[in-house]
Amino acid sequence: MKIKMCGLRRPEDIIYANECIPDYIGFVFAESKRKVSAQKAQELGKQLDPSIKKVGVFVNEAAENLISEAWQSGIDIIQLHGDEDREYIEKVKWQTGKEIWKAVRVRTAEDIQKAMELPADKLLLDSFSEDSYGGTGKVMDFDVLRQADIHKPYFIAGGLTIDILPGILEDTEPYGIDISSGIETGGVKDRDKMIRVIQFVRGGNNE
Repeated sequence: MKIKMCGLRRPEDIIYANECIPDYIGFVFAESKRKVSAQKAQELGKQLDPSIKKVGVFVNEAAENLISEAWQSGIDIIQLHGDEDREYIEKVKWQTGKEIWKAVRVRTAEDIQKAMELPADKLLLDSFSEDSYGGTGKVMDFDVLRQADIHKPYFIAGGLTIDILPGILEDTEPYGIDISSGIETGGVKDRDKMIRVIQFVRGGNNE
């Protein structure tokens, strides 16, 4: 199972990631307390272990701006976390040549089925909030996953922590997990929590 650690924004975060070696890290370009500029992401990305892929998180960004930031930042994958439609996704994919992930704020199985029809490479299933496009720290209703017929690789996200992961992963079989607030203490990335997640998912013995 793949591991994405999202919301990295400090040099220390990159150091921790280089110790853990998650499969992906995420830079948030949308309005958020974890937001970084394309230039900052580029600087941090240069310090990152090259085996770790860089994901850029965008929310309803003008396509031209997103394409520009994707090139400037040096990200490998684009994650769309807003209301982006088929036309938008096709345009971004054609002009960047990058893999596209589409986040889904899940209320019902129908939300997932609609997202399955979009030309995204992977889905990221997140908890639903009326007033936020993500980063709420709330856990989704996993019963909905059992009602949906999911054909694409998908990540689960939203309020994940090392304490609840065992129970969640007993009942679901995602392609990966996307964790952010669950590897933080006091609003910043916590090395020990990052290592614990890696150890649990991979069954390794990282020190």
